[in-house]
Amino acid sequence: MEHGLDWPLRFGIFLAPFHPPHRNPTLALEHDLQLIEHLDELGFDEAWIGEHHSAGFEIIASPEVFIAAAAPRTRHIRLGTGVSSLPYHHPLVLADRMVLLDHLTRGRVMLGVGPGALPSDAFMMGIEVARQRDMMEEALEAILALLRDDGPVTRETGWFALRDARLQLRPYTHPHFEVAVAAQVSPAGPRAAGRFGCSLLSLGATTQGGFDVLGSHWQVVEERAEQFGATPDRRTWRLVGPVHVAETREQAYADVRYGLADWVGYFREVAALPLAPESDDSVELADAMNGSGFAVIGTPDDAAAQITRLIEQSGGFGTFLVMANDWADREATRRSYELLAREVFPRFQGSATARLDSRDWAAANRPAFMEAAGSAIMSAIQKHHAERAERQSAGS
Repeated sequence: MEHGLDWPLRFGIFLAPFHPPHRNPTLALEHDLQLIEHLDELGFDEAWIGEHHSAGFEIIASPEVFIAAAAPRTRHIRLGTGVSSLPYHHPLVLADRMVLLDHLTRGRVMLGVGPGALPSDAFMMGIEVARQRDMMEEALEAILALLRDDGPVTRETGWFALRDARLQLRPYTHPHFEVAVAAQVSPAGPRAAGRFGCSLLSLGATTQGGFDVLGSHWQVVEERAEQFGATPDRRTWRLVGPVHVAETREQAYADVRYGLADWVGYFREVAALPLAPESDDSVELADAMNGSGFAVIGTPDDAAAQITRLIEQSGGFGTFLVMANDWADREATRRSYELLAREVFPRFQGSATARLDSRDWAAANRPAFMEAAGSAIMSAIQKHHAERAERQSAGS
């Protein structure tokens, strides 16, 4: 396989989603559902849907409800919670909802978990931000016990209790649907993934801090997995990065005038994660984000180069997820995903290799094939004339 991988790379999206507050939210959500349908048709492997409760940009409060709406509109694409913020939910209730979705989707659902991304969400619920990572690990342990243990589960923590708890409905997927743990820069996510034998979902893989720790994060997973008797698999590791492509870089830059400044402004002023300089000029922002390696605003070749860079830095992973954004209008966004599917997927999946080999073999042997075909044609002509002459001779 090209680019140092021994397996075909999978592709998907991470849909927070990001929609500027001044736009129609009902229409935005409908476009999100239509985007999932479009990705299903294009052959994307999976889509992860976020959970947020404040700040006005990331407007899906329940990824499970969104997945239930998207599932009947799609056929193949797998749908995950990206992510369910575990401190916000009682483990039994969340596990039950995911088992129900597993049945409703016939095994296409995945559970992504994390501590919660927005401090404003935690504040409204009275949750201490400093406690969120510990709460996530406590809840994850309980959810996995409910999914994996045959007997009843009893747990007592400072914020939830389970008393002889068990699932009344077993998952559709055997032994249960995939569970992935989110990671940014801290080792909390990799530690939990290694301990519990879960997949790893690196949300900040292309940020400077996230990119720098990719190799060490997987090392943490392996060390913790060995400590707890699990066997990690790089093919279950997902890396996330923002991408918008067009036929030319100039067209890509023109496309993102639609919404790039709004997106950057949200992270700079609300989410407190500065990703670009203090500017509202889309060209300056695009230049800065391309230059830092955080984003790809360019061509399919630029996107392929970014993925290769991530493979080399990480040592190998299984799925690249495009961080869905609202940088371009609906048509340009859909076109970007189509170009990725058409031009980038084959480079990392080997899907064009056999066709190219067959074409080259046929071209290399064309003289011999054409000579054989010509001989066959001449033989057929001669046979026809011989038969015709024989009939005429017999008739006379």
